[in-house]
Amino acid sequence: MRILYLSQYFPPEVGATQTRAYEMAQGLLRAGHQVTMLTEVPNHPEGVIRPEYRGKFWTRAPLDGIDVIRVWVKTAPAKTFQTRMTFYLSYMLNALLAGLLLARGRYDVIYATSPPLFVGGAALALSRLRRIPLVFEVRDLWPESAVALGELHNPRFIRWATVLEEACYRRARRIVVVTAGMRARLIERGIPAAKLALIPNGANTELFQPQPQGGQQIRATLGLEDKFLIVYAGIHGIAQGLETALLAADRLRAEPTLHFLFIGEGPRKADLLALKTQLALPNVTLLEAQPREAIPAYFSAANVALVPLRRLELFKGALPSKLFDAWACACPVLLSIEGEARAVLEQARGGVYFPPEDAEALAEAIRQLAHDPAACRRLGENGRAFVEAHYSRQAQARTLVALLEAVGSDQHSGSPISKSMLS
Repeated sequence: MRILYLSQYFPPEVGATQTRAYEMAQGLLRAGHQVTMLTEVPNHPEGVIRPEYRGKFWTRAPLDGIDVIRVWVKTAPAKTFQTRMTFYLSYMLNALLAGLLLARGRYDVIYATSPPLFVGGAALALSRLRRIPLVFEVRDLWPESAVALGELHNPRFIRWATVLEEACYRRARRIVVVTAGMRARLIERGIPAAKLALIPNGANTELFQPQPQGGQQIRATLGLEDKFLIVYAGIHGIAQGLETALLAADRLRAEPTLHFLFIGEGPRKADLLALKTQLALPNVTLLEAQPREAIPAYFSAANVALVPLRRLELFKGALPSKLFDAWACACPVLLSIEGEARAVLEQARGGVYFPPEDAEALAEAIRQLAHDPAACRRLGENGRAFVEAHYSRQAQARTLVALLEAVGSDQHSGSPISKSMLS
């Protein structure tokens, strides 16, 4: 089977979206299928196109067996509403053109992952023009999430984005969601339950596993051998509310064995650096983004991993992949997400919950864990066992393979890809 896969973000960029797309594509390859990836030229999160891709409208080269087409995008370091929209729309237009001009031949299915929602716009057009069934993956309910975070205010744009979102839902043969809460929300909005498939986030348990020696080396390099280390690894964005962690560090400054390590980039990185300077925090280290292959060693260096989100109703259905990455490395977590993520935490017995955006509660949770290292180790071991049993990325890739094979088989057999879907 030939699959046209659309993901705006893809390696060598680093991030949860990039990793999920790469690992799902690898799962499809292992099942004997061909995958063409339509993505952007690497620029995330800095907003600067990497030198080797500058001046090129598109490039095509294989990556570990995946046929990768990269299209030019209009990007900028400053993340305003205008620059973001230009960025998203340039990908949508150029991915559509590349899909028509470069991705020739017969594809059995289009698989598109959102957000950004505009990936769905390109996939929607290609599905109609090429008469190929569409499977639409939804990792975030956009524009709903952007409105909740205060990123979108223009009523006309919100209405337009909602129309595009609904069109993608109608056109899609199947819709993949990453949380049960998201599935329930789409059913509330009128999407038939039979159309929805749950393939949650998870961890590559072959890559993410305990690395005691690597963890010790990181501690030695950073001069943190004797510290109780709290590690955050991921995007430094609006949704995470990392300011809470810095305020907790401020409350813990009198306890010199406790240290925070932040790894990554994002739109709030400069603000966090400024707050660290303002508070004069000696117990906080901020590092640049690291290659994904290096992250297991950082989680192995950690005594506990931080998995935060802000206090928003929307996030009650969130289930971040970094939760499973940390657990796969036998690292317990400090989690501040209500709803589904908290329920999974309690089921796994893999960490401690604290209320979102509550610096004092976070500080107290850290104190308790630091004073009971044996309990910390047990929580980490529980997390590793739980991921192996329920949330391995390898098993999730096999689920996607079966779903796409079913859609492709229906297409070839003439079974119900409805006229409305192909019109």
